[in-house]
Amino acid sequence: MSEANDSATALLPGEDTLAAVRSGLIAWYEADHREYPWRETDDPYAILVSEIMSQQTQLGRVVSAWEDFLDRWPTVEALADAPRGEVVSFWSSHSLGYNNRAKYLHEAATQIVTEYDGAFPETPGELQELMGVGPYTANAVASFAFNTGNAVVDTNVKRVLYRAFDVPDDDTVFEGVADELMPAGDSRVWNNAIMELGGVACEKTPRCDAAGCPWREWCHAYETGDFTAPDVPTQPSFEGSRRQFRGRVIETLGEYDELPLSKLGPRIRVDYGGDTGREWLEGLVSDLADDGLVERRERADETVVRLQS
Repeated sequence: MSEANDSATALLPGEDTLAAVRSGLIAWYEADHREYPWRETDDPYAILVSEIMSQQTQLGRVVSAWEDFLDRWPTVEALADAPRGEVVSFWSSHSLGYNNRAKYLHEAATQIVTEYDGAFPETPGELQELMGVGPYTANAVASFAFNTGNAVVDTNVKRVLYRAFDVPDDDTVFEGVADELMPAGDSRVWNNAIMELGGVACEKTPRCDAAGCPWREWCHAYETGDFTAPDVPTQPSFEGSRRQFRGRVIETLGEYDELPLSKLGPRIRVDYGGDTGREWLEGLVSDLADDGLVERRERADETVVRLQS
């Protein structure tokens, strides 16, 4: 085992717990997830189109464009036969941005027809030979079309791994942990599931309980209340009105019997942290206590807060 794999393994729980982590995520995803039409197919052409369209474009806007595109050019052969100008014009008219992506998609279709006799390459390495297909897109197509991909590591997945397993902000370590975590031979469901986790539960502002995150039992961030992440940096200043954050304290405490300040702070703002953050929160809670809205009590070295009964 390589040094990178050793480091990745050290950050993950033991085998018994790891099995529960894996099965928990897959069960959560299969029970309920956002429905996108490209998740209902294993056609590599349709999946490639969705992946190219989804680059820096909101998924909600992609659905209708994807459906229109496949209605017009339903196969890779149809796209390869189309005049490139028509493909670019379609791209522009649907506000998909970066018209070069339309050119690359058309050229990739031409490659598949002329160089591969219309049969899609099936591995990430082979897919990267196509025009405009980088490592991420190649791996996504291999995973979702052929179930032959590696672990997908995008911004959402990094945020999940950083929070759940306290993975350091290092791309090599992220990739090692993601590969070790993914069950062998399950890249299709696993990559969909972990990206869904980052997209609906472990967002920049986390929705752990509301989204029923299946990893709460093992999550480092959920245990410590520190929900910072590589794309959610701790900010030195606090923005927003005091009134706004008083409301967030009341709303958050309504979901719990009680919370220590160390867990309350990150739940009302993701940039909570440092000495200034603690002083700010203590002042906010003190005001609410003076108004008769919350109760405070000291427990060991921690202040615990609950709604006034």
